[in-house]
Amino acid sequence: MEYPDLDSHTRQELQSIKDNGKEIEDRFYKYLEFGTGGLRGEIGAGTNRINKYIVRWATRGLAEYIKKEGPIAAERGVVIAYDSRHDSREFAEEAGLVLAHEGIKAYVFEELTATPELSFAVRELGAIAGIVITASHNPPQYNGYKVYWEDGGQIPPEIAREITVEINQVGDELTVASSDKQSAIEKGLFVYIGKEIDDRYNEKLKTLSIHPELGKQMSADLNIIYTPLHGTGNKPVRRILKEMGYENVWVVPEQEHPDPNFSTVKYPNPEEHEAFTLAIKMADKVNADIILGTDPDTDRVGVVVKNQQGKYIVLTGNQLGALLLEYILSQKKAAGKLPSNGVVLKTIVTSELGRAIASAYGLDTVDTLTGFKFIGEKIKEYEETGGKTFVFGYEESYGYLIGDFVRDKDAVQACMMTVEMAAFYKSKGMTLYEALLVLFEKYGYYQEGLISRTLKGKDGQEKIQSIMDKFRFHTPREIVGQKVVRFEDYLIGTAYDQQGNTLPLNLPQSNVLKFILEDESWLAIRPSGTEPKIKFYFATRAPSLEEAQRRCLSLSEFCRKI
Repeated sequence: MEYPDLDSHTRQELQSIKDNGKEIEDRFYKYLEFGTGGLRGEIGAGTNRINKYIVRWATRGLAEYIKKEGPIAAERGVVIAYDSRHDSREFAEEAGLVLAHEGIKAYVFEELTATPELSFAVRELGAIAGIVITASHNPPQYNGYKVYWEDGGQIPPEIAREITVEINQVGDELTVASSDKQSAIEKGLFVYIGKEIDDRYNEKLKTLSIHPELGKQMSADLNIIYTPLHGTGNKPVRRILKEMGYENVWVVPEQEHPDPNFSTVKYPNPEEHEAFTLAIKMADKVNADIILGTDPDTDRVGVVVKNQQGKYIVLTGNQLGALLLEYILSQKKAAGKLPSNGVVLKTIVTSELGRAIASAYGLDTVDTLTGFKFIGEKIKEYEETGGKTFVFGYEESYGYLIGDFVRDKDAVQACMMTVEMAAFYKSKGMTLYEALLVLFEKYGYYQEGLISRTLKGKDGQEKIQSIMDKFRFHTPREIVGQKVVRFEDYLIGTAYDQQGNTLPLNLPQSNVLKFILEDESWLAIRPSGTEPKIKFYFATRAPSLEEAQRRCLSLSEFCRKI
């Protein structure tokens, strides 16, 4: 509060907490950590909050890292996008003006933009890096700062560590210098971008269609409900569906426009079934075949379909991923376009159903750590070595990628392909739910679940650590009556089997534990990298749907007791 140039809003906020010791401790006991992808935290004053000073501080560190890459890197510039959250545009422009002050060109989107388009724009403009201001599907009080590198993927851990070193050398976040916007624009160091990049991205989306004729053929027969959940998806998703010929698209009016408070939902997250309450009411009125819902930055999509009783149910991320994978592989094979060295990428906490499908079509499946940046890294590796051809990538948390002109999960791609898939199956007299049952009959009955618990503050972090320590150092030999046949500790990079043999996991270090049981069920435990949460993932495979659900329920109850 003694800093003379502190803005009045921040000064008032600090004044309001000056007698609250616990609040002061929580806001200042550490700096917001620059994790593997960037920053995320509650909006507010303090070093353990996200605000314009922390954004400037992080950007100055990024700028120093870019300058060490050489003058050409600075000339290539950084693309900046932002979502519909509180302060997102301000933070985006603050970042751009710090970069401009350091002689690095900033390309800033004119209006809120989906995260996957940011990834595309980095590649399309030949930029050295990208920044997107978003907290994805977090509650309204959060915002974040994600950094991308020149390949369009989120920065890998080694670059994140080096940027962190630079940030930690910046010093006082209150005194980081930035340019005046007008002078930065005049010098060509602050450039607004928009329509031209939108158009190029949209044209690339069209190249992914396997049956482009279906839009016109099935337009009158396929009823679609879409909700952007108050975020960035409204324009790009509606545009691509319309241009592909799908006319019967209704948008949930209460959730159509950007709203930083996400006022109609508890969480703006398509993983939360409650997020679809208004969409399902609307779907009942128009007898919709399918409901699509994207999160605020449009990198995740949830899908709702009718079951055999005519009731709308939300597909899990694993189920939609399996459906998309089967559709893409079967149709590419039928067209003779399935690469012989094709590869499917998924994370270690994603269902094994994807591996079974890929194997049936002669494709390899490669697991990565949790987080789509690791899928992006693998795509880059295969592109450079020519060893494998990327076909599809997905994770259980509703993230999918079909075309590698984007290097992060892309809900616009996924919406377009899901609608095409629904049109294809409807042309054969099937619903998407019936297509899912056919998958189970063909490959086995898979069920999955996720339980996450939010544990805030210093006490919460300590509790999360104690749970991880308990399972790491006192490894259970049996879970829900099933022997643990393999234990994987990704922090030390080692797997252990029943006989005590050790095997390397050959993945980067990550605080994840995974237990594989004798009936092919598995359980994984990991702290979230972006939120104060601990997550329990579990999955089963059985000869019948009822048995798979029973086993899944047992694992769910085990996790809830923890």
